[in-house]
Amino acid sequence: MKDGFVFVDEFVSGVLWDAKYATWDNFTGKPVDGYLANRIVGTRALCTALEGAREEAASRGFGLLLWDGYRPQRAVDSFLRWSEQPEDGRTKARHYPNIDRAEMFEQGYVAAKSGHSRGGTVDLTLYHSATGELAPMGGDHDLMDSISHHGAEGITHVEARNREYLRSIMEDCGFSSYDCEWWHYTLKDEPYPDTYFDFPIA
Repeated sequence: MKDGFVFVDEFVSGVLWDAKYATWDNFTGKPVDGYLANRIVGTRALCTALEGAREEAASRGFGLLLWDGYRPQRAVDSFLRWSEQPEDGRTKARHYPNIDRAEMFEQGYVAAKSGHSRGGTVDLTLYHSATGELAPMGGDHDLMDSISHHGAEGITHVEARNREYLRSIMEDCGFSSYDCEWWHYTLKDEPYPDTYFDFPIA
């Protein structure tokens, strides 16, 4: 692992994770290049900010569940190759019901150069500390659809409120939100703003 990068669970107490791209449960339908272990990696600066977010979430009765952090450039490259392959329908209904694969990039849901590869971006959600159940957010991780946008119509009051809880927690702790994805946050003062890393998660 590059200097300055760590396993997030070793530096942020009590955080839960489900590294989707290390599993078969993602929009490509299989483990993604560069994800050799189901762990979340990020910079130490990311972890410091996440610890603050975890504490604020806990004060509101929530915990943090992470889906992705650092993403090797080879994974992003594999997304590009996947987007050019014929549609097989395996993950479309769940992850991109109303667009074609190639449109993921055009519409900003996937980037050829991802902030995740700089180590300062995280995909996450909230869970209820008392029960362990995920807070309803009106759509799952990587649902590439307008319903995933901040301010989306068509979600319930509770779902909208939970999204706002997550957003206020993350923004209070030094992160910027992303309009198209309620789960995606980037550290404002990330240590490697112009570097896209490619070491595998192992």
